[in-house]
Amino acid sequence: MITIDTNVIVRFLTRDDEVQYQKAYQVFASSEQIFIPKTVILETEWVLRFSYKFSSNHIAIALTNLLGLENIVTENKE
Repeated sequence: MITIDTNVIVRFLTRDDEVQYQKAYQVFASSEQIFIPKTVILETEWVLRFSYKFSSNHIAIALTNLLGLENIVTENKE
């Protein structure tokens, strides 16, 4: 199992840098389990809201889809 940080998630969700997006995509596309701490989820929401001006609805959809991937493990999945 690997643990990822906010930067990997933000690159994956925003695709603002193609090289970094491809690297993040490879991480999420792997069959390896990925642990995302709740602090990383909270920080990702903050970055998407303040730095990228994502709407609350867009953030909710993005995080729901991300956390719904089969290989994602969180502290409190529910």
